[in-house]
Amino acid sequence: MLFKFPTLLSFILASLTLVNAGPISHSVIEANTAKGLRLLSLAEGAEPVWKTEAEVFDLLRAGKKFFDVTEVYELEQAGSSQRSANLATAAIAYPTPSHQTELRPILASVSTSNMQSYLSSLTAFNNRYYKASTGASASNWILNTVNSIASTYGRSDVTAKLFTHSYVQSSIIAKIPGTNPSAEVVILGAHMDSINLSNPTSGRAPGADDDGTGSVNLIEGFRALLAAGFRPTNPVEFHWYAAEEVGLLGSQAIATNYKNAGVKVRAFMQLDMSGYFKPGTTEVMALQADYINTDLNNFLKNLITTYSRIPWAMDKACGYACSDHASWYKAGFPSSFPYEAVTGNDNPSIHSSSDTTSVSGFSWSHSLEFAKIGVAFAYELAI
Repeated sequence: MLFKFPTLLSFILASLTLVNAGPISHSVIEANTAKGLRLLSLAEGAEPVWKTEAEVFDLLRAGKKFFDVTEVYELEQAGSSQRSANLATAAIAYPTPSHQTELRPILASVSTSNMQSYLSSLTAFNNRYYKASTGASASNWILNTVNSIASTYGRSDVTAKLFTHSYVQSSIIAKIPGTNPSAEVVILGAHMDSINLSNPTSGRAPGADDDGTGSVNLIEGFRALLAAGFRPTNPVEFHWYAAEEVGLLGSQAIATNYKNAGVKVRAFMQLDMSGYFKPGTTEVMALQADYINTDLNNFLKNLITTYSRIPWAMDKACGYACSDHASWYKAGFPSSFPYEAVTGNDNPSIHSSSDTTSVSGFSWSHSLEFAKIGVAFAYELAI
């Protein structure tokens, strides 16, 4: 997850390299990209700016949130005139949770030990940085694990594939088909990359909580649904995103692709960090208050009240580009983001070699509740 606290305005003003107003040409994008520059959107409505990789790292260390739009800028420009009504903020009628009888045994099967095993494999990589060979290997490990699960339960109809990018790490998309293939898609996402901000390119970054927990929540939720013979009406997809830590690259590429392809999305939920709450504080699921669809947030409140042992609480504003849900919101889709704790009670050890399960405050029983809500989200919205 990207840092959530603000930086000094003077730092930002001093570091900006402004581009000319108006659309940026393809030739300029090609030339600057060849020089190793990245095009960043630092605030809503502001012109994007070009940054060196070193400047990108400085922004990350300063806690500045941004979209790296280098690879989607032209796609967003091309698709802007073709976009349908913006569902990110539209009023949408979501159902009241009504499948308790069917869901309770599935939720009871969600396994902490399975998640521990998955996370042990993910944290064994030196890091899951998007330019590192270990980042690519982690993507392939998730793909192979998900395909193995589908094979175990005899689901030849379920597909899992890499979504490749210009860098070595790929995102992963697993699809459970719906009996109505034209129905709106229900999507659950997490980012699978990790970063050590002291040494981004090669430093040790186990990323146990950020976002190993969200990643294994999705793997186990996927397994539990297939084990139960889940055959939804609406298609359901599980996404693991590359390169979230450096500007939401993977999720932007996929959300922009879906928007321009005319894919209809009923709801998106991000799981980015679910394994920690500050010792001595009340255990909650913190719902982000901005860059989300209000009706979908209200559905989540009902879902958590119905299916989780811990309550929901509203968080303060997550801020611009704080996690992958913002990519879907920007593309015009209804999004939501339940977080491990109210900001300030969340994990202080992320983006370092200390992001492990041994951190005081890490709780598998806490993370388990997020995996269960992921299962309930898919079931209630797609069955």
